[in-house]
Amino acid sequence: MPSWAVIITGGSPLVDGTRDRLPGDGPQDRYVIAADSGLDHALAAGIRPDLVVGDLDSVSAAGVAWAREAGVPFEVHPTDKDLTDTQIALGAAWSRQLANVLLVSGGGDRLDHSISALTTLGHPSLGDCRSVLAFWGTALVHVLHAPGYWEIDMAEGTTFSLLALHGECTRVTLDGARWPLADAVIEPASSLGVSNVSDGSTRVSLGSGVLTLIVPHHLVPPPRPAPTGAPT
Repeated sequence: MPSWAVIITGGSPLVDGTRDRLPGDGPQDRYVIAADSGLDHALAAGIRPDLVVGDLDSVSAAGVAWAREAGVPFEVHPTDKDLTDTQIALGAAWSRQLANVLLVSGGGDRLDHSISALTTLGHPSLGDCRSVLAFWGTALVHVLHAPGYWEIDMAEGTTFSLLALHGECTRVTLDGARWPLADAVIEPASSLGVSNVSDGSTRVSLGSGVLTLIVPHHLVPPPRPAPTGAPT
């Protein structure tokens, strides 16, 4: 049984190289759910979905035809619904009791959808997951459900932020950063955890609440060398 649920959202094409950054021990360790036009973005990135969900109001006819020909199952929902396609996809992942969740988006073309999708990762139903992550555009997002302790793999000098997007977070301890914290409280409107720097061995513990750790430029590919003789 796969250990990772990988949810591909609509909105924008995925960042180059996303497929190579997906977690798990190969494709067999991932159950890929495409949310509506996330099907098109998954196929463009070379990622084969295992399920397509949503109202199918933005996916291309060519994408739907490919998936049906390939035997990919669909869970089609009415356009008039209370849940977004991303929330439906997260529900599909939760119902399959997959231990780790990764939400993947090219960044989205609507701020409201982006906020809704990222805050959904703080839902209590995901609190028992071992990992709750997002690739959002070029950012890497860790959603930490208390209580717990996490070691975050970041290179030395990496900028990151801690945000309380779901309410007050208490007993926040941060080590391995330029500005550590000890048994701190981070309020939803606080900038206490914004723009810190990792020393390469960052550790976070959390007593209560849901804390969101964002690495804003994690997925930026290294610059390509200029062709010989080209201006730099």
